[in-house]
Amino acid sequence: MRAALIEAPGKVTVTTVPDPAPGPREVVVDVAACGLCGTDLHILRGEFAPTLPVVPGHEFAGVVVEVGRDVTEVSAGDAVAVDPSLYCHECRSCRAGRGNLCDRWNAIGVSVPGGAAEFAVAPVANCVRLPDHVDVRDAALIEPLACAVRGYDVLSRSPLGANVLIYGSGTMGLMMLELAKRTGAASVDILDINPERLATARTLGVSRAAARADEFDRPEGWEFVVDATGNAAAIQDGLGRVAKGGTFLQFGVADYATTATIEPYRIYNQEITITGSMAVLHSFERATALFASGVLDPSVFISDRIPLEEYPRALDRFAAGRGRKIVVEP
Repeated sequence: MRAALIEAPGKVTVTTVPDPAPGPREVVVDVAACGLCGTDLHILRGEFAPTLPVVPGHEFAGVVVEVGRDVTEVSAGDAVAVDPSLYCHECRSCRAGRGNLCDRWNAIGVSVPGGAAEFAVAPVANCVRLPDHVDVRDAALIEPLACAVRGYDVLSRSPLGANVLIYGSGTMGLMMLELAKRTGAASVDILDINPERLATARTLGVSRAAARADEFDRPEGWEFVVDATGNAAAIQDGLGRVAKGGTFLQFGVADYATTATIEPYRIYNQEITITGSMAVLHSFERATALFASGVLDPSVFISDRIPLEEYPRALDRFAAGRGRKIVVEP
């Protein structure tokens, strides 16, 4: 089969690899669409070097074409979205129900072959059947939506009428915007230096959109500040925008070397919470239900649909900040 392959840091090709075969409790998925994500860029840059070479792609959906001998939950012909998370189910975090913090955490498309290919293997437990009315080509959006749902689980003490500030209006920032609107936020403001992405935020009904927080008149700060960029400057600025008693959520994926400075006395004196949200946790099925209910408009979120053979170009386009969600359709 044809697949994208990140062979070494900075080197990605489209090549032929062996067809996958399912284990007893696995299925083979004919990939309909696979989304590109910042994590793919981290892999390409060698930050997960021990996993290379690897077929990337952890945001994907498709149709089951083969099942392992012990699989009864799905059948060939079923359309599914795939949760890429792979947990050991043995470590302390897993036993505590925090599989996303697994000591041996792995993921399809990160440490094992993923969905940037004609076919991909997944445990049946990771497959969520899609309702008939959901276009499987749009369902690559479910995995990032599941991450956003997990982010709002972390912010579960959010009171009605909170004011929210989001750094970044890429796919994840826009998903956080859509969820904030539906969880009783009084206002949702968004920041981005990319005018095209700010225009999309305005289309989705953001309260205010700007390149810098100083353009907003809110000296008291925001009850909830979400970084969806992983950018050091954005993170540092956001930490200073949290209102008294508020929460800062680190949602964007920063590289390992990124640092920020905190003011311990302010955190103590103003009872500020700083927390994080890592990937998917008990949220994939809920994200699928939300997606099926129409919480997102795929035509707004997906800007580019690119054939598999152009995967390297798609990564370049994504890295340049062009478009919104880019999906590869094998």
